[in-house]
Amino acid sequence: MITRRSLLMATMLAPAAVWARPRLPAFDIRAIERRRLLPQATRLLAVQPRTIAAIPAPRSPAGRHDYYSEGDYWWPDPANPGGAYIRRDGRSNPDKFDGHRDALIAFGRTVPALAALWELTGERRFADAAMRHLSAWFVTPATRMHPNLNHAQAIIGVNSGRAIGVIDTLQIVEVARAATLFARRDAPGYAAIRAGVEGWFAAYLDWLTTSPFGTTERDERNNHGTCWLLQAASFAALLGRTDVLEDARTRLETIIIPAQIEPDGRQPLELARTKPYAYSLFNLDVLAASAWLLGSGELIGWKTSDGRSIGGAIAWMTPFIADKTEWPLPPDIEYWHGFPVRQPSLLFGGLAQKRSDWLDLWQRLNPDPVIGEVVRNFPVRQPLLWL
Repeated sequence: MITRRSLLMATMLAPAAVWARPRLPAFDIRAIERRRLLPQATRLLAVQPRTIAAIPAPRSPAGRHDYYSEGDYWWPDPANPGGAYIRRDGRSNPDKFDGHRDALIAFGRTVPALAALWELTGERRFADAAMRHLSAWFVTPATRMHPNLNHAQAIIGVNSGRAIGVIDTLQIVEVARAATLFARRDAPGYAAIRAGVEGWFAAYLDWLTTSPFGTTERDERNNHGTCWLLQAASFAALLGRTDVLEDARTRLETIIIPAQIEPDGRQPLELARTKPYAYSLFNLDVLAASAWLLGSGELIGWKTSDGRSIGGAIAWMTPFIADKTEWPLPPDIEYWHGFPVRQPSLLFGGLAQKRSDWLDLWQRLNPDPVIGEVVRNFPVRQPLLWL
């Protein structure tokens, strides 16, 4: 029997002609992105692959192919020098080890941009450059990363990795979107590495959905649970895993939206943080991207029986994106002046609900921030890979 849900999942995995999205006649995303990306082409082509295997992590308990990072908000304890670190929520420790995460972020920025340039121009040089990065990270034995995050966001003196570290691979959600484009459009060079790339994502998706760290992160109620969902959905879409996609949609409708969004659109779990503005923007972007990927835009307007919806959350937040001086809470304790940027929730929401005002605001915002912490919390950067 063909159900509404099975039809939606089939549509998500179908050829490009079936991927029809709501759009407004005056909104030319290709022209917008061409103006933005073409001036970056020379720089992007010059970037050389650099994986974690080339970056020593002195405090890592694992090998050179194993990803390692340290928790952002953990600091030495003045009362116990040399002892276990203590938490200072919202205060990023500049002395933590960031080498692997920085490399992953760079990879997650470079490959999607190259994929978008290839899609815009059809020039093989962009595809060739992207294949070099994909091979280095996922295929070449000497440089590839092992497909797990067993040692992410460790706390010195406490543990060698945490479930919460799963959020670090949010940075490669768009790498999976790029690979999906390359597979769907038979990009030059992709056939030679496809088995290795998709084999890596299959192994990582298995770890993400079955390991203790992965399942613990899946069940987090705040932005961590949302980020797990977008990762699982993006990797599953690449692999054609309709079972994971169906479970992700069910989780979005029955767990994430009811737990994270109030009927008036507020996100209380993010507003409770010491950086409520940035966390609300970040979680909203991931919610909107998840809904767009899982429901062809219809999930953005979908509501629970008591009126909770992603569209409502976008509507609540948009006035404070347009004019941050109206923000009703104290300013974030860090990076207050770095946000907003070109928040993808405005794009997905504007297209799904035909809100030209949201799309106009999206176009006025900065699409390419340079502050490291802002970049890290802006993982959906290439709209062509989603539209």
